[in-house]
Amino acid sequence: MAYTDDAVLAKLSALNESHDSIATAAQWIMFHRRHAERTVQLWLNRLKESPSAKRLNLVYLANEVTQQSKARHRDDFVHAFSPVMADAAATAYKGASADIQSKLRRVVDVWRDRNIFEPAIQSAVEARLEELDKARGGSRTATIGGVSSALSGSGGSLPAELGGLVAPHQSVSKLLLPTKSAVSSANQEYEKLTNPANPVPSAPVYAARLNGLLKSLATAEGAVAECVKARKELIGALESILTSNKEALEADEVQLAELSRRKQAIDTKKNEVELAIMSGLSAHDDDSRPDGTGPASADAGLARPKIEALTPPPGGEADEDFDASGAQFAPPPVKPPEEVTSAAHVSPRQSPIVPQHTTPFQPSSAPGIEILSNLASQYQSVPTNGSSNKRRRVEPGEDFPDLGNDDGIDADVKEMLRKDSISS
Repeated sequence: MAYTDDAVLAKLSALNESHDSIATAAQWIMFHRRHAERTVQLWLNRLKESPSAKRLNLVYLANEVTQQSKARHRDDFVHAFSPVMADAAATAYKGASADIQSKLRRVVDVWRDRNIFEPAIQSAVEARLEELDKARGGSRTATIGGVSSALSGSGGSLPAELGGLVAPHQSVSKLLLPTKSAVSSANQEYEKLTNPANPVPSAPVYAARLNGLLKSLATAEGAVAECVKARKELIGALESILTSNKEALEADEVQLAELSRRKQAIDTKKNEVELAIMSGLSAHDDDSRPDGTGPASADAGLARPKIEALTPPPGGEADEDFDASGAQFAPPPVKPPEEVTSAAHVSPRQSPIVPQHTTPFQPSSAPGIEILSNLASQYQSVPTNGSSNKRRRVEPGEDFPDLGNDDGIDADVKEMLRKDSISS
């Protein structure tokens, strides 16, 4: 079937909700991709004239055509549908039942997930649907410009600084379709009238066609002028946001440099304090002591005690020093042999003479070994002249009872006992 407007309208009228019907119509339309813009214009007109159920089928057809074109890397229909898709989606969504609106939402979500349209077109489509939801007082979580946000009837999800971009962007989106249509129509008429291959009609007909071409060119010129104005407003809003962000960027850079400088200074100071602590030269520790002494003053009174020698010093220096210092334990003088002999003739009643020391016992400051030596020498026995005679100390009354002045012993016996005692 040759491509004509009637053929396109016939295909659109025969469309139903089955997948085969939508796929067959999509294949025929894609075959005539050279007429993509005209086909899209006829599709939009039929969408506006159809009821809600039929509109959903037409949206399904557009979805099939655009996705197949995207998969085959032929963007003729993607570019043709982009300017009109926001208005078409809003027309199909407005006044539809909740079920149809939900299906339309799923189609729009598929476009976003598969990146069928450019982000600006996708955002415009979703913004138009959200406007209709807010007009009904509903709310929905949507994604605008690839950013997930919550929209409600009380307010939008866009930041306040981006609010000035919504109106200019919507104006540009609304003007894209009529501008393209007007320009396309004017270009086609201009090619027909100015192509040398076409025969020149009669003067009255030619004049009428030229007059119609002037009107088409004027319409296209006005549409393009409106589009240029809307784009300038959008660019102005973008430049305003860009300027404010540049100023904020400069302020942030200054603050960043100041914070970096402070961080470096504090880090250097921290390292100095740590080094002072490690080396023990902290001025704070020195000033905290009231006497102003250093840490070593606390150990001054803990000197190591002197260890007493266990071996007495050689020679008689220690004894001389001990006697000179007033020691009370000097050894008794050694008696000569004569005194020893006379002491041997002591009577049994007499007790041996024990040296008496009038000085009381006092502890000495001499070493311990000297004290023991002096004590031992104090009680040593009277030296002998080398004989092996033993002296037995006789205590009074030990052998004989005390009989007073007259012991009752015969004189001969007494003499004999005396001799025995002497000889023994």
